[in-house]
Amino acid sequence: MPGLDRREVETSFDQFVAARYAALLRSATLLCGDHHDAEDLVQGALVKAVGVWQRIGDDPEPYVRRIMVNDNISRWRRHKGRVVVREDVPDRAADGPDSDTRLDLEAALAGLAPRQRTVVVLRYFEDLTERQTADLMGTSVGTVKSQAREALTRLRTLVPGLTVDEGVPARVAR
Repeated sequence: MPGLDRREVETSFDQFVAARYAALLRSATLLCGDHHDAEDLVQGALVKAVGVWQRIGDDPEPYVRRIMVNDNISRWRRHKGRVVVREDVPDRAADGPDSDTRLDLEAALAGLAPRQRTVVVLRYFEDLTERQTADLMGTSVGTVKSQAREALTRLRTLVPGLTVDEGVPARVAR
């Protein structure tokens, strides 16, 4: 992407957003646990990325995801210890036979500590390696392993019948 003029940069960025926005939003929702916060996270990451779009290179998605993870970590730190009480309960539409499983997993993810949730999302939903997850989170592989172990133990408590196999998406045995 280096050497592109302004119009080519805009076109490249627009194409990236059109192609990858839904996937980025899905990841952000899993990271945050809230759709509205996830939209803010993705939009903030895209605003930061567009400013350096020419320098990002041919594969901008890891760069944008790194921004999202870092911004989400900053959000945890700013809001650490705060409890958010909501009067309204968000409606969840049933999307088919797997909707109960999806709702069980979403509720279970919300019960994890933010760092554990990030590890689970990156490792099992985004299918990243331990090294890639550690690099994105700015931590060691050992931390990723221990956070994953603790998160999976907690998930098994929160969702009886949950099975997680390496390389296979989490599911609930019925």
